[in-house]
Amino acid sequence: MGPLSPRLLMERGRPKSGRLGRIRSLDLSGLKLLSEHLDPKLLSRLKQLQELDLSNNQLEMLPDNLGLSHLRILRCCNNQLGDVTALCQFPQLEELSLEGNPFLTVNDNLKVSFLLPKLRKVNGKDASSTSSQVENLNRELTSRVRMISEELVASGGTQVHEADIPEKSPKATAIQEPRARPVACKRPDDVPLNLSPYKRVCTSPLAQVEGRPTGSDGSQPTLKLEPLYFLQCHSKNNSPQDLNTQLWACAFEPACEEGHTGATSQSVATCGGEAVCVIDCQTGIVLHKYKAPGEEFFSVAWTALTVVTQAGHKKRWNVLAAAGLRGQVRLLHVRAGFCCGVIRAHKKAIATLCFSPTHETHLFTASYDKRIILWDIGVPNEDYTFQASQLLTLDTASTPLRLCPVASCPDAYLLAGCEGGCCCWDVRLDQPQKRRVCEVEFIFSEGSQASGQRVDGLAFVNEDVVASKGNGGLGTICLWSWSQTWVSRGSQSTVAVVVLARLQWSPTELAYFSLSTCPDKGIVLCGDEEGSVWIYDVRHILMQQPPLPATLQAPTQILKWPQPRALSQTVTRTMVNTVVANPTFTYLTALTDSNIVAIWERY
Repeated sequence: MGPLSPRLLMERGRPKSGRLGRIRSLDLSGLKLLSEHLDPKLLSRLKQLQELDLSNNQLEMLPDNLGLSHLRILRCCNNQLGDVTALCQFPQLEELSLEGNPFLTVNDNLKVSFLLPKLRKVNGKDASSTSSQVENLNRELTSRVRMISEELVASGGTQVHEADIPEKSPKATAIQEPRARPVACKRPDDVPLNLSPYKRVCTSPLAQVEGRPTGSDGSQPTLKLEPLYFLQCHSKNNSPQDLNTQLWACAFEPACEEGHTGATSQSVATCGGEAVCVIDCQTGIVLHKYKAPGEEFFSVAWTALTVVTQAGHKKRWNVLAAAGLRGQVRLLHVRAGFCCGVIRAHKKAIATLCFSPTHETHLFTASYDKRIILWDIGVPNEDYTFQASQLLTLDTASTPLRLCPVASCPDAYLLAGCEGGCCCWDVRLDQPQKRRVCEVEFIFSEGSQASGQRVDGLAFVNEDVVASKGNGGLGTICLWSWSQTWVSRGSQSTVAVVVLARLQWSPTELAYFSLSTCPDKGIVLCGDEEGSVWIYDVRHILMQQPPLPATLQAPTQILKWPQPRALSQTVTRTMVNTVVANPTFTYLTALTDSNIVAIWERY
């Protein structure tokens, strides 16, 4: 389809007229229109236009100066739109259809309510519920502004007059979905459990640690984190009494902007039971919830694919992989809200999965069948479906629990924490063997060649330093050097790691508390059986010259679970088995054993 012409507009306009200024309804659907075909000079002549249908075209954006100030009904279904900001030019709009635009999110539905005050219907549904969410969000933001203002006054900052501060709403922010995990109780009507503004996270007093940065007064610097939301979004039948659904893993979504490698949005995916949820950490809103009856999801992982639109333009598209009990990997198109591919990867349950940091379509899956498989999921076709292919099979001697591509050479080696220890495989694709065994097993016990010790936590702190947990050492997290360990390997199949430091952690004998890291910030995180989150700022350790202190390094900070009365009178204890922060350490998400997703914000 070429540029629009006056003749075409008059042919497809109603009522029939020889003058563009008299047309009230215009159908431009199914013409394969591109964004550049919408000529503002031509369309602005439609002075009386009230209804416009642009469905089933190839529009990636709407020009922001179309001049259709009287437009009341707009249909833009089945296009390639990626933003709704340009809709603000239609202040009289009452009905809007945006279904079938795979690059729009649930957030965009909220945005249009801000932009279009007269909107009555969105995608054929009453827009009042969305408007209610917007009002609740506005009240929440107002309350937070009030809290910040009060803190400024208390600290002697700029004086704020009481009359200038809007009243804080007594209600917490409403949310569309319920919540999940083994601990806190959910309020009625699916409401996040907000703590009062004055309630801060408790921190533990720490002893002075050798080499640790201190403040000007000699005190230990702490990170200021505030609990925002406690959500039950995985409950069976949305029941607030469900404190048994197990939550297993969470991962922050990659940033959508190109050129921001490693950055993340404020959205986090969580999995547990038969559901996968995507949550906005700032608002506490469940943006999307995907259910697979009969499944129990154990792991989630994101990748950002580069796809080519029907118009030939490149776009970034975030895909979420989720897997669990059935041994299948579901590839979820989160923005559009559907599953666009299923990989029947293993005959037994999948314990964990992760994407390659260098190849966006390469996915590792680790199963209870004692195999790790590398897949190429490919890129979706025009119908948004995937055709995955198997690249490698890695055999393990015990169940793999954690996967970790080696940070300095992710295309060459893969680490895995297993029930029987920490192992390494050669994953180079230019090698002929497509089925491989463990190349090296790492051991952690000093003065001993004993192996077979469970490693249930594994992550790189930077390009070289690995944090691992388990290793047969109760109450410790081990920091060790990949490069120094690998150099000392020689031809051995079992190698003792070169330990750089040991971090003090809970002395519990319980297992499967997953650790995580923020490499850009030098942060190590791990939960425990008492509901606490242990935070370690290890930058000072990484900068020290050997020999490093032999004593255990204390945590920088311990976040204590809020008092039970802030959540529920019936909840007295919880375990935090998974904790993850985004790379900028703005938001921290923890999963408990009582069906609760907890979100903290650093301020």
